[in-house]
Amino acid sequence: MTEARPLHIVHFVYRFSIGGLENVIVQLINRLPVERYRHTVVSLTTVDDFRHRVTRRDVEFIALDKPEGHAVPLYGRIYALLRRLRPDVLHSCNLAALEVTPLGWLARVPRRIHAEHGWDTHDLGGHNPRYRALRKLYRPFVSHYVGVSKDIDDYLGQAIGVPSTRRSLIANGVDTEWFAPAGEPRSAVPGCPFRPGEHWLIGTVGRLQSVKNQPALARAFVELLRLHPRAAERARLVFVGEGPLAIEIDEILRQAGLRDLAWLAGARSDVPDVLRMLDCFVLPSLIEGTSCTLQEAMACGLPIVATAVGGTPEVIRDGTNGMLVPAQDDAAMAKALAAYFDDEMLARHHGSAARAEAEQHHALSAMVRRYDALFAQPS
Repeated sequence: MTEARPLHIVHFVYRFSIGGLENVIVQLINRLPVERYRHTVVSLTTVDDFRHRVTRRDVEFIALDKPEGHAVPLYGRIYALLRRLRPDVLHSCNLAALEVTPLGWLARVPRRIHAEHGWDTHDLGGHNPRYRALRKLYRPFVSHYVGVSKDIDDYLGQAIGVPSTRRSLIANGVDTEWFAPAGEPRSAVPGCPFRPGEHWLIGTVGRLQSVKNQPALARAFVELLRLHPRAAERARLVFVGEGPLAIEIDEILRQAGLRDLAWLAGARSDVPDVLRMLDCFVLPSLIEGTSCTLQEAMACGLPIVATAVGGTPEVIRDGTNGMLVPAQDDAAMAKALAAYFDDEMLARHHGSAARAEAEQHHALSAMVRRYDALFAQPS
């Protein structure tokens, strides 16, 4: 009796760089059973050093270097690539990669699983009629859908018409051993100009792009110090990530005369250590699926201030393991930050509850088991 060959999964994304959905792919590649799966990652655009987070050495990474505009000129190349790779599963992620599913069907890929991890800036909440029509157009070519939060799962069912038998809700998971609370004394990461313990560090992690809305945190910080001038002695701001919003954030802080109280750290490979030096984590997004960095901050035992959007209220229970504020309400965000700054016991209590929530309900092992069962289903 011959041993069954490993299932070949092709993960298809718009780009392979630092990001939540890309992190999920890394986790799946690293943790799905080696003897049962092999993997290829294809990016419509680029693959950068984020690939080195994949610990398996048998994974092929392919960058198609798509220029601006539609991917139609690449269709022939993508079809030929899928015929060469002969995957058992095509795993596409988000709208930008959804258009490859008809090519997967044409190339006779047995299972075509499409995952929706969140919303694009031009399609907040999935209301863009053009994008909704595209999702409906591609629906017959998708074998099964994954939504990472209840609001996305509901959208797929109600707005796109995907029956419950063809979709699964699989929330992102977090490695609660890698992301764990800090010991004492806490230490600053290399390059950080602030001193944990002496300074009260407010931070956020994510691409500096419109949907993540980090300028709202900069404005809330300005408002915090306006209402509580004494907070300027200790409160400091940390932004981790790269993107076009860095200029706007810098300008907000400079106009308020507070630029020296903030560190724009750029992209970092030591996010667990960055989180462990913080006193409070903020997620100011306009919309979210299930934020990986939010879960990572929770696992590190941080009190959370987050906007009540997308899947975030499924993770943060207001007043229990964090505080929820309306999106784009800078005053409400400043008030929540002030509450944690003024009440160390409240911050510590909410941080402990956030850690417990991450351990009990958002463990990475549960996410991997769900994907394992989904990928292994017969065609």
